[in-house]
Amino acid sequence: MRIGIVIGSTRPGRVGAGAGQWVHAVATSLGPAEHDGEAVEYELVDLETFDLDLLNEPTKPSVAGREYENAKTRVWSEKIDSLDGFVFVTPEYNHGVPAAMKNALDVLYPEWNHKGLSLVGYGADGGVRAIEHWRTIAANVHLHPTREQVSLSIFTEFGDDGFTPGERRSGELVALLNSLVRLTAATRALRS
Repeated sequence: MRIGIVIGSTRPGRVGAGAGQWVHAVATSLGPAEHDGEAVEYELVDLETFDLDLLNEPTKPSVAGREYENAKTRVWSEKIDSLDGFVFVTPEYNHGVPAAMKNALDVLYPEWNHKGLSLVGYGADGGVRAIEHWRTIAANVHLHPTREQVSLSIFTEFGDDGFTPGERRSGELVALLNSLVRLTAATRALRS
């Protein structure tokens, strides 16, 4: 099973990369024993490196059949198609989801279908509004979100020295990852 940890901010000076690297470090420290015997490979997927254009495909992704005109979209499609589930590391911008990350979801469709999703948010109130928005958005592309989430405070866990998670965060993250692995395994039959 392959899980992508998607760093969802492309903003200059972003702080989310540190949170994404922390998620990846915790995830890769877990073995099959922690995941009910399931072998899991975690991959850090930094949205910034894909440099996606804003909704530039002339054919809607839901009917394009994975045939995209833009080379950047094709590379993104191949990456998302290669993964079985996701952890979105999402900032909250103005009480909502970040535009670049929403665009990254919107330029594809079948590549997301019937895969597990977990959400790690950050912001002034822990990114909870972005997390809730992602839950409703995800339903339309048949992503299946876990109940568990991790909400990080921009005031207490991010600073001049980078990202330092609160004491209870690793336990929350492990619970989230375990739930995601079970959900992703359960949706496997829907993807075949």
